[in-house]
Amino acid sequence: MKKLFILILAYGSLTAQNLEPSTYLGDVVRHEYYSISYVEEYEQAEWTFHMICKDCFGAAERKNNFRKDPSIKTISALLTDYKGSGYDRGHLVPAGDMTMNELAMSESFYMSNMSPQSPSFNRGIWRKLESQIRDWSYTYDTTYVVTGPILNFGFSTIGSNKVAVPQFYYKVVYFKNRQKMVAYILPNEGSKSNLSNFQVTVDEVEQKTMIDFFPGLDDALETRLESNLIILK
Repeated sequence: MKKLFILILAYGSLTAQNLEPSTYLGDVVRHEYYSISYVEEYEQAEWTFHMICKDCFGAAERKNNFRKDPSIKTISALLTDYKGSGYDRGHLVPAGDMTMNELAMSESFYMSNMSPQSPSFNRGIWRKLESQIRDWSYTYDTTYVVTGPILNFGFSTIGSNKVAVPQFYYKVVYFKNRQKMVAYILPNEGSKSNLSNFQVTVDEVEQKTMIDFFPGLDDALETRLESNLIILK
């Protein structure tokens, strides 16, 4: 109960919502444990936003209950769109970040939280980055994570709903207690490179996505954090 209370207090507050990214293309939907900006044209989110912290993780088990998101008025992508496509249903908000209870885990399997990812990417370096951010949250505590595809490059589609296959994905991470921010852009392909090779400034992600990240921060702090390349260990 304590872990659940801490998460709702930190994510569900007005302060947390003020940290949500700006919406460039989509419509914002807020679930209990994360929010998204869903873009019907591409049948996926342009961003997802969630919080993790050192006391937020629990024992909820992954159940793979992929299903359409009832909160998407235009209907989210479907399981059949991915069938036989050769692409994984890649989580934007990781299931591994949603272990605090069964509801959080279940919400992470909405199809609105999926994007077509190369299996070697999804099961390789992408998973490595997700795990690294969880490890950092144990050290830095309250951690806000924005994840999404970069949708303004050429792309193919899969399924009858023409789900866009992004060429690149990004993550922008804000460690509230330490006033640090890091960002990554990774191609949708397998890689054995170090994660540091994909680190960029937040400003670069904003230029490529046209999204303003963490707009609720003090302007001077936001400018400083988004323009610098910070190396974390």
